[in-house]
This record gives sequence, structure tokens and C-alpha cells, in this order.
Amino acid sequence: MLLKCEKLMTQPLSRRRENFLLLTLAGIQFSHIVDFMIMMPMGPMLTYLFNISTAEFGLLVSAYTFAAGASGLLASGFIDRFSRKRLLLTFYSLFALATLACGLAPSYGALLIARVAAGLFGGVLSAMAQTIVGDVIVFERRGRAMALVMTSFSVATVAGVPLGLFLANGWGWHSPFFAIAGLCLLLGLMAAVTMPRLNHHLHHNIGVPVLKMMRDVLSDRNHQKALLMSASMMFAGFTVIPYITIYNQGNGIMQAHEIPYIYLCGGLATLIAARWLGMWTDQWGKRQMFRLMMTISIVPMMMTTLLEPVPLYIALLVSTFYFLTMNGRMIPGMALLTSAAQPQQRGAFMSINGAVQSVALGCATFVGGLLIQTDAQGHVSHFWIAGLVGLLSSVVAYWAAGEVRIYSENKPS
Repeated sequence: MLLKCEKLMTQPLSRRRENFLLLTLAGIQFSHIVDFMIMMPMGPMLTYLFNISTAEFGLLVSAYTFAAGASGLLASGFIDRFSRKRLLLTFYSLFALATLACGLAPSYGALLIARVAAGLFGGVLSAMAQTIVGDVIVFERRGRAMALVMTSFSVATVAGVPLGLFLANGWGWHSPFFAIAGLCLLLGLMAAVTMPRLNHHLHHNIGVPVLKMMRDVLSDRNHQKALLMSASMMFAGFTVIPYITIYNQGNGIMQAHEIPYIYLCGGLATLIAARWLGMWTDQWGKRQMFRLMMTISIVPMMMTTLLEPVPLYIALLVSTFYFLTMNGRMIPGMALLTSAAQPQQRGAFMSINGAVQSVALGCATFVGGLLIQTDAQGHVSHFWIAGLVGLLSSVVAYWAAGEVRIYSENKPS
């Protein structure tokens, strides 16, 4: 009966238009992921140009995630009250303008405000893209469609960030933001052409029980454990990741022109390994695979924070191993989280989970910036303390994963 209702709600498209729509949604995901990720490797450049501390740079990164978390949480109250197409195009246009403002920012304060605006408008895009896939693609092909849209993260790591860094090194830090804004214009036009109106949901009486829905989700003990696992998983990685480039460049491990290879090698490794990691997750169990990868990831994380000047290939092996294990945690981790709520609460739970992850990521970035220290010559110290905090967060995530109850066909296990 549920599948029958879903087919009635789905608005069928020709296969060609469907493929164009999926590519457009993947492009939209790609643009806002690159917009977020490009800030991290530009850390040395921005701290020098604006004469700011690592903590102030951490605020630049975390401001985006805090704003994205807030907008994602608020979006659950109005996302179903407007046409999908109109809402997506509105938010994407505002996101493009905010990204353009980042490139035009004349000072640290102006850039910080622009990053908050980009987070507010960009934080809704991922949830909307996944919602549109559910509205448009029939159930039998939805897995393939979702996989295509979600590959945007790996492509952003492999191609988007290195290309953005090459632009920044050649034409200044403003140029990646101008390029992203231009890409948004192109993708916005594609979305206007390929996307149906998607307003079939408007006749439903959504009502106001948003606060009650959130209270019911948050009061559930299993949901609380799952959200703790989710938050600590994100916190474990982002006390370290935003500062890898500052540490490697400031401590003479890599030159500025070598930094893009961190993301190129790491992105290629995760893109190639994703299929196998997904297969092993299904074969060995989501909880077991998550705990295994969480444990393994501690090794390259601590190696990253203790690394001394070494040949380039060794530094790239360490960073690639770290990216690979981080992605290896996310695949089973997200599969476990989607099974932590019963189907009737899954949408609300995942919306809140997205907000929790954004806030945890922002907090981790800010805490990492407070822990590490940089001297007048740019040498970074105390990075290992940020790694230690990440290790402790990994332990919390490992424990919480064992406490999460998995629902399979409405039956907890």
C-alpha cells in the first residue's frame, strides 16, 4: 500500500529529463559542498591576508556550519508548505549571492557575515535535493538515483577543492568564490528547465505540530543515543581536518602548491573505495563496520597531528589514509543512523540529525582553533591536543554505536 501511494505521489518524467534532473541536483550538491570545503585548505592564505589567529579562522569555518544547522532545523517547519521547485530556486539564488559576497568581502568581518549567509541558504539545499529525489524517482530506481546525487561529495573532494585551490593560488583567494557563484548561475538555469513544479504535497494539511514532532523525536532515548553517536562522530573528525593544511604548510611538511594533492589523493581513494565499503557494511553489519572503521581512523588521525617534515609521498599516504578511514566511518555510520528511528519518525529524526551534525562540526572546528597555537613564523604547535580530543570523541561514538537500537521493518533489534 505504501509503495502504491508513493507511485501516485511521484511525478513521472521521461528518462532523459530524469537523468538531466539528477545531474542538476548532483551539481547543486557539488557547488555547496565545495563552497564549504574550500575554506579549510585556504586557511594559511586567509590567516596571513587578514592577519587573524587560527581561532578566528576556525570561526570562519564553523560559522557556516552553525548557520546551516539552524536553517536545516527551521526548514522542517516550512519545507512542505511551498512548491519544491520555487523553494529550491529561491534558496539556491540566495546561496549564489552569498557566495558572491564571500568573494567580494573586503575584510574579515565582512567575510564572516557572508559565510553565515551562505550557511543559512546552503544548509537547506542538501535536504531539499534528497526530498526531490523521493518525489520524482519511483521507488524501484530511487537507490540508483540517490547514489548518483550523493557522489557529489567525492567529486567535490577529488576535483572541486583542488581546482579551487589552483584558482586561489593563481588568481587570489576571491576567485574560487566567483567560480562557484558562476556555476550556481548555470545550475540554477538548468534546474529551472529540468525540474517539474512539484507541488502535489501542498494540498496536505501540514498543520503546526512541528514543535510537538521535534519534542517527540528528541525525548526518545534511542534517538538521543543515536544523536550522541552522530555528533561525536562529526566532532572526532573536525577538530583536526580544518587545520591539516595550516599545520602541514606552517611546519614545513608541504609547500602551498602541494596542498591540493591532499584532497585529490584523498578524494580519489574515497571515491574508489566507497563501493567496497558499502558492500562490506551490508555483509558484516553496520554497527560492526562502523566500530571497526572508527577504531582504525584513530591511527591516521594521530599520525596527522604528530607529523614531522617527511617526503611528500609519505605525507600524502598519511592524509589519504585519514580521508579513507573518515569516509569509511561515514558510510556505515549514516546507514546505522537511518535505522535508528521507526519509519513514521525517520524524516523528522534525519532532519534533526542533520542540524546536530552541522552544530557538532562547527563546535569541533571552533574548539580545534582554540587548542592549536601558531607563532609569528607560522609554526603550529599543540595540534596533537586537537587529535587527542578527536580520539576521545571517537571513543564516545564507538560506545554510543553499541547502544543504538536498530529498527528493521518496524521491529527493533
